[in-house]
Amino acid sequence: MMLQSVRSMFKIQELRQRLLFTLFILFLCRVGAHVPLPGIDTKLLAMAASGMDNTLLGLWDMFAGGAFKKAAVFALGIMPYISTSIIITLLGSVFPYFQRLKKEGEAGRRKITQITRYGTVFLAGMQGWAVAKYLQNLQSNYQSVVVHPGFGFTLMTVVALITGTILLMWLGEQITDRGIGNGISLIIMINIMSRLPATIANEVRMLQAGARDLLIEVILIIILVIVIGFVIYLTQGTRKIPVQYAKKVIGRKVYGGQSTHIPLRVNSSGVMPIIFAQTIVFIPNSLRMLFTNVEWMNRGWFTVDNWPYWVLYSIIIVMFAYFYTAIAFNPTEVADNMKKNGGFIPGIRPGKKTAEYLDNIITRITLPGAIMLALVAIMPYVLMKVFNIDYALASFFGGTSVIILVGVALDTLQQIESHLISRHYDGFMKSGKIKGRKRF
Repeated sequence: MMLQSVRSMFKIQELRQRLLFTLFILFLCRVGAHVPLPGIDTKLLAMAASGMDNTLLGLWDMFAGGAFKKAAVFALGIMPYISTSIIITLLGSVFPYFQRLKKEGEAGRRKITQITRYGTVFLAGMQGWAVAKYLQNLQSNYQSVVVHPGFGFTLMTVVALITGTILLMWLGEQITDRGIGNGISLIIMINIMSRLPATIANEVRMLQAGARDLLIEVILIIILVIVIGFVIYLTQGTRKIPVQYAKKVIGRKVYGGQSTHIPLRVNSSGVMPIIFAQTIVFIPNSLRMLFTNVEWMNRGWFTVDNWPYWVLYSIIIVMFAYFYTAIAFNPTEVADNMKKNGGFIPGIRPGKKTAEYLDNIITRITLPGAIMLALVAIMPYVLMKVFNIDYALASFFGGTSVIILVGVALDTLQQIESHLISRHYDGFMKSGKIKGRKRF
């Protein structure tokens, strides 16, 4: 069934062109991640950047697909655009100007997109300046990784990194418009997956050298399958709220009267709580690398192999899950829109009572979703402790990587499925479509 669906994908000319175009753009993104900035001694850089995996810079490098460690033109990745989008979203819940733009339809969305692009350039410039200063201060064997530091290198680095980010943003938009899937998400996905071949090759070498037991590898594969299935369940889990629309008679026609539902996601915040939490808990570990002479900062309280780190990490994830859900879902706005269109939840009065009911439901289902998200987030660190594996391998067993990979893969498959079904081909599932989000 799966092979037949894959063959059908390439039978449809439009879908085939979209797929090939998407693969070509993603290939260009990976090429840019290997083009180093001018004026960098790459050998010294590789030695100096070898210990950043469990730091904030290591998290950044994961989203950049290894381009940050290599000081490539795509070192900033697409993260300035993502960060600006998050900032605009947060501002939209505070400032009336952005709230008005959201209500202006297509014109408002174009204005928000323009502001986001300008913000991306500004943020990329600030981060590019910080990266230039970081590279000029980075040394290996008492030698600077920058051949000729100074104002010229700083200016050239800032311009190159801004250009790289803008190019990635444009490539992502091209995938969204002319390819298949969400371009920005696919770029992040391919950057994360770029570490997989080297990780697998390293495990094979360790297995051949006798440094890794075959039974341990089998257990890890089983755990990986279980974690992926768990993340799929978490990503697609929803609570369906039934909605009934009243009938309206206008002239000789009857409008409304249909029944539908509001799908409230168990994990409405997606991967954002993990990203925010990682940013916070990595700060002490990053500061520890700068203040090596401070005794109390080197006690290992915030290292990833200690249970206090796991507890603090989980608590922050749960807190941010509620915070981001409150921003992403506005019960009052949903209740008002339902009331304007003649919709109501059976047994619940329209207006304020509906908003309170929706707020109560989303609060209740967010807690188990946040707890499951925290379990997925700490899974890599638990495996590192139990099986003595490195972070490069453990990162594929949970945390940000798996949630992003599963979420983007499901969204892309759903778009491919819609193309197949619209042209009377079977989808990836026997039912003809990918299963919808499960009721929690």
